[in-house]
Amino acid sequence: MGDGHRHGRPRVGHIQFLNCLPLYWGLARTGSLLDLELSKDTPEKLSEQLIRGELDIAPITLVEFLRNADDLVAFPDLAVGCDGPVMSCVIVSQLPLDQLDHARVALGSTSRTSVRLAQLLLAEQYGVAPDYYTCPPDLGLMMQEAQAAVLIGDAALRASLHDAPRLGLRVHDLGRMWKDWTGLPFVFAVWAARRDYLAREPRIVRQVHEAFLASRDLSLEEVGKVAEQAARWEAFDAEMLERYFTTLDFRFGPEQLAGVAEFARRVGPTTGFPPDVRVQLLPAATS
Repeated sequence: MGDGHRHGRPRVGHIQFLNCLPLYWGLARTGSLLDLELSKDTPEKLSEQLIRGELDIAPITLVEFLRNADDLVAFPDLAVGCDGPVMSCVIVSQLPLDQLDHARVALGSTSRTSVRLAQLLLAEQYGVAPDYYTCPPDLGLMMQEAQAAVLIGDAALRASLHDAPRLGLRVHDLGRMWKDWTGLPFVFAVWAARRDYLAREPRIVRQVHEAFLASRDLSLEEVGKVAEQAARWEAFDAEMLERYFTTLDFRFGPEQLAGVAEFARRVGPTTGFPPDVRVQLLPAATS
């Protein structure tokens, strides 16, 4: 894109899963969408693009954020997380979890954050060391080869609501498991700006942050409408979508930061970041 980009619209990433649909809906409603050059993709792809400098601002999975914390600044009060169940990040199992030692566990995603969370909970809470492998997120096929599967995003919702009950499998919600274990919320992704872009365009970064917060607030106020419209196109009914959108926690305050710090302390050394990694938040604008 060359240097001409510096005067163009900010290049902003957007997660194409249902979990970020309310934010997209709000951006369209408030009119902010026109001010962004928006790229939709999976959490993993967006994380890579932000780290490579192909995006200026994007949601980034927690693990990749923590691994690249020196180059990024997180938006306060905005995240994809949960304080208890999350619904879209699950372990589906044919066996009780404490019987999964040396069992084959299929990972239906390369999202490092969900995978690390699942591995951490199984190792520390259940004392098991399964044999993990990665494969496409098709629950029926997974269960032919594996005793359990980790699923995220829309595939996890489909599995929990439709497939697992039909196949007689147990569904374990990773958000609830983390909350029961630590008493803290869990954060799967944060929004971040590249430090070099923030240094160059502080005003634009703040405007994008404000646009996302306004979008989030509007979407949650009108969540019934968001769910109704989405239900026309998605494999879920409006009631289920409304429950999902209101189960998700889009906040990123002191409790969420405590959850991040606890996760970093437990997995940092084996995941590529210091256990006391510092999360730099976008400072408030100085008037």
